[in-house]
Amino acid sequence: MAGSRAYSLYHHYSRRKGSLPRGSAGWRPKATRGGPRPPARTPADRALHELVALSRALFGTLDEAEILRLAMEHIAAAGPYSAEAGYLNVGGDLVPSPKDGQMPASAVSRRVRELAGQDGNVTVPGRPWGRALGLRGLEGLHGYLVVASRSRPTEAERSLLATLVRHTAAALSVAFAHRRRGEDALELHRLRAERTALQRRLISVVAELGYERAVHAFMAGVAASGGGEEAVTRALHGLTGLPALIEDRFGRLRSWTGPSRPVPYPEPDPVRQDEMLHSVARQAGPVRIRDRLITLIRPHGEILGVLALVDARDEADEHTVLALEHAAASLSPELTHLRNLAEVELRLHRELVDDLLAGTDEASAYARSEAVGYDLHRNHYVVVVQWSNRTADDSFARTVGRAASAVGMRSLLTRRSDHVVLVADDRPHARALYEALVRETGTRSGTIGVSAPSDSLNDIPHHYQEAQRALDVRRHSREHYGTTFFDELGLYRILGPGNDYRELETFVQEWLGQLIDYDSRHHATLVETLSRYFDCGGNYDETAESLAIHRSTLRYRLQRIRDISGNDLANVEDRLNLQVATRVWKIVLGGPG
Repeated sequence: MAGSRAYSLYHHYSRRKGSLPRGSAGWRPKATRGGPRPPARTPADRALHELVALSRALFGTLDEAEILRLAMEHIAAAGPYSAEAGYLNVGGDLVPSPKDGQMPASAVSRRVRELAGQDGNVTVPGRPWGRALGLRGLEGLHGYLVVASRSRPTEAERSLLATLVRHTAAALSVAFAHRRRGEDALELHRLRAERTALQRRLISVVAELGYERAVHAFMAGVAASGGGEEAVTRALHGLTGLPALIEDRFGRLRSWTGPSRPVPYPEPDPVRQDEMLHSVARQAGPVRIRDRLITLIRPHGEILGVLALVDARDEADEHTVLALEHAAASLSPELTHLRNLAEVELRLHRELVDDLLAGTDEASAYARSEAVGYDLHRNHYVVVVQWSNRTADDSFARTVGRAASAVGMRSLLTRRSDHVVLVADDRPHARALYEALVRETGTRSGTIGVSAPSDSLNDIPHHYQEAQRALDVRRHSREHYGTTFFDELGLYRILGPGNDYRELETFVQEWLGQLIDYDSRHHATLVETLSRYFDCGGNYDETAESLAIHRSTLRYRLQRIRDISGNDLANVEDRLNLQVATRVWKIVLGGPG
């Protein structure tokens, strides 16, 4: 039976692989006509031939599992054997190979693992003989064949079995070596690809480090030269080719280098500006907002300004971002220095104004004003600013200072609990400062009071009260917000609490001063005539009779009053203020003299 199986296997693999070569162990000559017939094959010959064919099949495949399967299926070619189990060494673990879809018994697997790479007996139910044979190569153990026999094998059968085991182990070694070569080739390819990628990355890193050092050195040079904001934007534009700009935290342009600068520069919207600042502050690094790449200048967390690149075509790369970040780092000390200078200047201004409002020595005040670059020898106006939605803190004081500078006001500044005070060297425009503060604060809910002009430092405390009176009158009027001048208040100047004799005198002097001076120089009675005219309700006949003069004389005097004072008796407001002034002149101040 074994010989028949060997013969069929031999012919099967001979057809698959081709005829055996002449002179090989499996070759036999064809019978010739009339010649002698070849001798009949013995069972041993057939078994040998079958093993040769099996060996060719084993070495003809490079799949370890297929090699083990062939050895198990054709183990009977070596004798009365049957393959009970097969194992392959996979990563140091013996993995069983199924036979006819069945996995080997657990007892067999346990025994094989106990042998630890050595050959040994295995108990197989119903078989008097069982053996686990290691499939070894130069690389070590490839696996196991567990073989059982219906009878104890002869010496020749043991030898054939050993031959089959060696061939199987050798075929596994070849397959293993081939697989290792393939794996090694793949690993080598992977390592070469990895090396190429690392080399490219190294080149890129070296280039980036070189660019970073160049940018850092360039910006450090700009900072060391004290070039300021314009030098930074000029350097950034040169490095990136994109327009570079600096804005203050309120969105006003401080410096621009490059083409396409908007003229005029758009007026910032305070609400949108704050939203943009908070959006950028929440993210790390530069942030793209529409066509700009923006980063904040914020040493110690306080936003001092905005540095940006105009990138309408979205061309910015990592080098552009690097240059922008280094420029921001270079600009930060510059803006911090300017901020510190501004705070020192503001403090010196504040101390001087505080002393002026309280009353101070003139010589000391003049010397201190020269130290801060301000001329106190001119006439001055005291300006009081109050905004309903802003507390009078340092931030609001700086806002008022910026607005005053924006409209060309030269001033000193301080603050009180609920308002900011300016001492200005010229009469403020009726609307300019208010509109500038509206743009700065984003709301119109503010009031400004302006004093009359002061030609003496000693009078500044009194003019401070005038500015407060003007502000208070405006706040209680129908139109709460805007600018009010004390010298335009008219009758309101002497109404309300806190008025004194001096205020009454000032009011009378403003409305009747020229007439009083004329009467004094010419021994005339124009003020008395005007007072009688108002007492008589503007009736010409009654007035002329009370003064014992002719009606034409009265008409002449009233025309002189108009010419000298510049006031129109037909104007309702002028008429009211003149009437109050004559009444105060007569009753409170004692009339003529």
